[in-house]
Amino acid sequence: MNLNIDLKELSVRESERVEWKENGDDINIIKEIVKTISAFANDISNVGGGYVVCGAKEIKDEHGFPKIQYTGLSANKLKEIEGKVTQHCRDRVHPALSPIVHEMENPENNSTRILVFVVLATSDAHVYRDGETSKHYVRISRENREAKNGILTQLLIKKQKIEYFDKRINYAATQADIDVLLFRDSMQEMGLLFPEKSLEDYFSDREQIAELVAPLFVRTNLDGILRPRNFTLLMFGKKTSITAIFPEAYTILSIYKGSDRSEPTAERYELTGTIIEQAKKSIELLNTQAYTAFDKTSSKPNQVKYPKRALQEAVINAIVHRDYEVPEPIRITVFADRIEIKSPGTLHWGVDKEKFLQGKASPKWRNQSFAYLFNKLQLAQSEGQGIPTIIRTMREEGCPEPIFEIEPESLTCILPAHPRHQIIRELQEIQDKVILQKYQEAKIQVLRLLEKDLYNFRSLDLYCEVIAKLKLPNELYNFLETKKLDFYLINPNTLINIAEILAGDKDNIKYQSLANKALSVAISGKIEEGQIAKAVVNLKKIGEPDDVIKFVGESILKYPNLAHNSTLLEKRATARIDKAKKCIDAGRDRNNNPKTKARAWEMCRELLEEAERDLNLALENAENPNEKFFIENDINFLNRMKQISKKPSNK
Repeated sequence: MNLNIDLKELSVRESERVEWKENGDDINIIKEIVKTISAFANDISNVGGGYVVCGAKEIKDEHGFPKIQYTGLSANKLKEIEGKVTQHCRDRVHPALSPIVHEMENPENNSTRILVFVVLATSDAHVYRDGETSKHYVRISRENREAKNGILTQLLIKKQKIEYFDKRINYAATQADIDVLLFRDSMQEMGLLFPEKSLEDYFSDREQIAELVAPLFVRTNLDGILRPRNFTLLMFGKKTSITAIFPEAYTILSIYKGSDRSEPTAERYELTGTIIEQAKKSIELLNTQAYTAFDKTSSKPNQVKYPKRALQEAVINAIVHRDYEVPEPIRITVFADRIEIKSPGTLHWGVDKEKFLQGKASPKWRNQSFAYLFNKLQLAQSEGQGIPTIIRTMREEGCPEPIFEIEPESLTCILPAHPRHQIIRELQEIQDKVILQKYQEAKIQVLRLLEKDLYNFRSLDLYCEVIAKLKLPNELYNFLETKKLDFYLINPNTLINIAEILAGDKDNIKYQSLANKALSVAISGKIEEGQIAKAVVNLKKIGEPDDVIKFVGESILKYPNLAHNSTLLEKRATARIDKAKKCIDAGRDRNNNPKTKARAWEMCRELLEEAERDLNLALENAENPNEKFFIENDINFLNRMKQISKKPSNK
């Protein structure tokens, strides 16, 4: 058997499967090693066994994290430890054990060696005898414990039962039910295909494809036929064979547009074939739900709806750890605001429920072969890391905490969507109601959103749109005053929409004042280029001419292509005409002294010349006939003013 043990891989595995011993010459250390071997063989957690590594110890690095230091063993010491341990396994353990002994090079010192005892789980409940006492030992987390009371009962029941589902012989199948090409591809992907071995070497009742995985086949005593184990069939079997033998071993994936199953239509996929194929197809379909929403006002503008890693881990957990003896398929349901992944079979008996919900439970496997091989396929994290990974990745992306519903016959993992995506869905619903002219319904729904997040600019924009359609500036005014919104926390483009609605009621001084305040804050911020023309129009309604002239000038400097925008040019021209009117009034005022009146007429002529250049350029760039008509009227009015302000002749 080619063990292909990787020390680096062992160093990151859960301590439930690996024990590190610096030495082993002391009798007490020998006893501890043999107790550990006995505990691994008892395998109460169904992890398949474990490793005892001699010549290495766990230490802390400079940051306080666990680290393995390879102290190594001399040739004499190695043989001494090997001899004592194997002897104790024969003399002190009943039924006796024969761990696989493997000698490896020391990665830190080639003058010494590392000794590894590979322990496979057995069907017996092994007892360790020390003097007159005999005790059963089991491995729980990183320590060996004496099996007492309920744990001992469970161990004995476990050992007296038939094998775990994944390792059980399937008497309904033969070698002909295995897809040879799929098996070869999967083995190559797992890094377990060796060129020196033929297919017959793997398709036997003797050869293991990995150190803690049972042989793929068992030769039955009655007829001598090679029959696959359940894990062999479900991972490498032909689709027709799996469907015939395990009719419920498939996955249903449904996608609903809304937040419940009341939608009249839904996408539905029935995913059959091997559990590897089901896992990959499920992940592929779910990844389409992990799209990104962009929000430039956020410190994290790009936000995925669901972390892909969380989706993958949840799917793999459901497939690997499900109870295949429960006659139900896996059900994955995608709603607009969450994804539910329901796996048949409840939580493993050895897992603490509270620790599981916190992501701190020690790993327990219902189907150890699946867990091991999916890890080799890199479809799953290291053993026992699935739930912690789901919790961590959801938290890192700012998504709500995952929810785990543990029922007597099922376990459901619920992944809520990121709040930004939930809001986007509701905003789309409101936008659809506006399109269908259901303005009152839209107003009620958007106000509910604003109760949750008062400064969400998309919600505020939609509220303004609905208020404009209903022509209710009073409701907008009351809303702003009641909520005491800070205009400096609102998007400048949203402030322009607010100002436009309030400025429409020219007779209400309160509305005009608040509109002016909103617009003043808006133009002091970063307005989108497309909103500048709208801002200028509203500023012209409620602002001073100087404000309009200044804002247009600054906008053109910032966005040079606006130098030919007909709306901006026309509004700046009329603002200059408004100033010219005041100059004419000052020039005609008999109470002003001659110098003041002379300067007023001079300013009037300068303003009209600047206004004329703007209007001519605006007319040249105007595309709308109505706009051209108004600009031509402005030009005619300007010409009359030019006649009035014409400098008198000296004759």
